[in-house]
Amino acid sequence: MDPTGTASHGGDRVAAALVANGVRVIFTLCGGHISPILVAAKARGIRVVDTRDEATAVFAADAVARLTGTPGVAAVTAGPGLTNTITALKNAQLAQSPVLLLGGAAPTALQGRGALQDIDQRPLIAPHVKWLRQVRRVAQLGPAVEQALATARDGVPGPTYVECAVDLLYDEAVVRGWYADAAGKGRSWADRALRWYLNRHAQHLFAGSRPAYVPAARNVAVPDPSERSVAQAAAALATAQRPLIVIGSQAMVDATHAGRLAEAVERLGVPVYLSGMARGLLGREARLQMRHARRQALRESDCVLLAGVPCDFRLDYGRHVRRSATLIAANRSRHDARLNRKPSIEAIGDAGRFITSLAARVIERARRPEWLTTLERRDAEREAEIDAQAHISGTHVNPVGFLRALDKAAADDAIFVADGGDFVATASYILRPRGPLAWLDPGAFGTLGVGAGFALGAATVRPGAEVWLLWGDGACGYGLAEFDTFVRHGVAVIAVVGNDAGWTQIAREQVKMLGDDVGTVLARTAYHEVARGFGAEGLEIRSDDEVAAVLARARSLAAAGRPVLVNVWLDKTAFREGSISM
Repeated sequence: MDPTGTASHGGDRVAAALVANGVRVIFTLCGGHISPILVAAKARGIRVVDTRDEATAVFAADAVARLTGTPGVAAVTAGPGLTNTITALKNAQLAQSPVLLLGGAAPTALQGRGALQDIDQRPLIAPHVKWLRQVRRVAQLGPAVEQALATARDGVPGPTYVECAVDLLYDEAVVRGWYADAAGKGRSWADRALRWYLNRHAQHLFAGSRPAYVPAARNVAVPDPSERSVAQAAAALATAQRPLIVIGSQAMVDATHAGRLAEAVERLGVPVYLSGMARGLLGREARLQMRHARRQALRESDCVLLAGVPCDFRLDYGRHVRRSATLIAANRSRHDARLNRKPSIEAIGDAGRFITSLAARVIERARRPEWLTTLERRDAEREAEIDAQAHISGTHVNPVGFLRALDKAAADDAIFVADGGDFVATASYILRPRGPLAWLDPGAFGTLGVGAGFALGAATVRPGAEVWLLWGDGACGYGLAEFDTFVRHGVAVIAVVGNDAGWTQIAREQVKMLGDDVGTVLARTAYHEVARGFGAEGLEIRSDDEVAAVLARARSLAAAGRPVLVNVWLDKTAFREGSISM
């Protein structure tokens, strides 16, 4: 960037567009194809956080998007750098997270000619993003990034992709020098033709780039549901005897709206189940929030509001809601609102705003004391069962008891990141997020490996918060090397590995149904020693009586700025017997 602030190369244009649109951090794994973007971003005050795997970079960007509402940004190099992101990109798409992926590419004049890491990237990425642009001129870089950031947030949020070939990113004089060297100084007709072609190609690349690029922030309108749908829903709730609300991640797209949404739910007075990013919306002890027996409650309810929740496998494809009930679907996506069940009332628009508008219309609280008491009694009965299971002694650590202890120990500002199968699914029933936007899990895709990236993203945008990464021993294998990243960037995550030496969620049903544990057996690996090898702190728990002291030690180390891994030797449990999902 020159002293006047004018962009001096393409990387500056990309960085300028990011800054203008509120981006404050980029996650990356370095590569020569994208170096000008990273250098320019740092020069403009954007934090550059480099990871050990491109998937981690995208997962981290996904977490930033979920926690802030501003698109998370990842930048990766061409070819294998890009292909390594596809699982993380698909996870963001299915979770409806506004993520921008910046991808490098081979020089425009060499694409399709066997250049380093040159592949046709468009067909690989296109199915997993809502918008894609392969930029062909330097002047188009800034506007393409602006459009990508806006499109990621517009309507149903999701990932977008901008491909920036390497010869668009470096200084014009440098790029023209590359092409001059490639053309050589031969006098043959072919040599002269090549020089003419490359010179014309360079002129095309830089056409229109002489004027200074002035970045602009692009506002995106939040889609409001119709007044008619709000009125219909208010009338249905007013006459319902057993109303119920299920709130999902999509209702939390506008992260700044979380407080108003929580107030609206309380005003409505309707019992509510929270899922995904909505966990913690009402705090730890809200009377209206139910945690157990959701299936039974849905079957008994005569009016169900699904706010940002589709009728997918998590709701048994809509079969949990009885046919005679009034089904209200509030969703930004018409497809999701109608998935597997046609709603009685369809409210297409932001689900969070729908609930807020609904609460403003309902004069009399919809609470039905007998109905609420019934649901509370079931919750209390299930909590008593969990307490009983938490006190069962075994050879090592009772996972239910451990999670009870962790819930008690974690700070009031704790953020829980869930990455795993059996251990983490158990945690979802026991841990109580402290407030809105304090729980991160993969979402509908059920992706293992999100943990390190999600924890990195959470710690980056919530500095000072206590970040707990809950890893199954299988899942931790995807991101264990990111302890190197945590150490280098001073990210004081507390990772807890539930080490039961197996892929237990799979083994439980596989052994029962097929009589073989093939592929599901792991070892009691010393994961804490691996963390120490990366320069972090490693702690181990092998018995129940060690839990309280080690958790306290982990919190103390993290408070001092040290990333920590706690390796917990778990006993097997039947807590989630029969929980296979399809």
